Amino acid sequence: MPAYHSSLMSPEIRSVGNMALLPLKTQFKGPARGDGIDSDIIDEAIYYFKANVFFKNYEIKNEADRTLIYVTLYISECLKKLQKCSSRGQGEKEMYTLGITNFPIPGEPGFPLNAMYAKPANKQEDETMRAYLQQIRQETGLRLCDRVFDPQTDKPSKWWVCFVKKQFMNKSLSAPGL
Repeated sequence: MPAYHSSLMSPEIRSVGNMALLPLKTQFKGPARGDGIDSDIIDEAIYYFKANVFFKNYEIKNEADRTLIYVTLYISECLKKLQKCSSRGQGEKEMYTLGITNFPIPGEPGFPLNAMYAKPANKQEDETMRAYLQQIRQETGLRLCDRVFDPQTDKPSKWWVCFVKKQFMNKSLSAPGL
């Protein structure tokens, strides 16, 4: 069975490096506004996460797949933090902190996927990519809390936390040991 790929790529989508700048349904400021869209890359990544996380190899078919890979790896990082949270409120604080924490982007040392992602061409693209990834990180953390925390018990769902030890493509966005 092949991995799931993004269906959101279209000719009018802008790219930075070789990563698609897809519209997002978000309340956070940034370069991606998706007012009036039904589904975005974050919805797609959360929906396909449980299936895609088992794949060690992933064939990139377009720029949107690179965005999907990043969001999938970020979801894994979020789950590592959320498993330790005792309530949804604490989980939301952890996700906010993780979302705004300084992080490497493609082309910088410490970015685990430099072999698959192109470095931004100039300073403006660098700033756009950093802002876009931060916007993705903040929105993904918020939406993940909606999915992961059980409304009755206010605890993380075991059906999400069980994926903490899985590594998509044998990669992680965090440094080893964190």
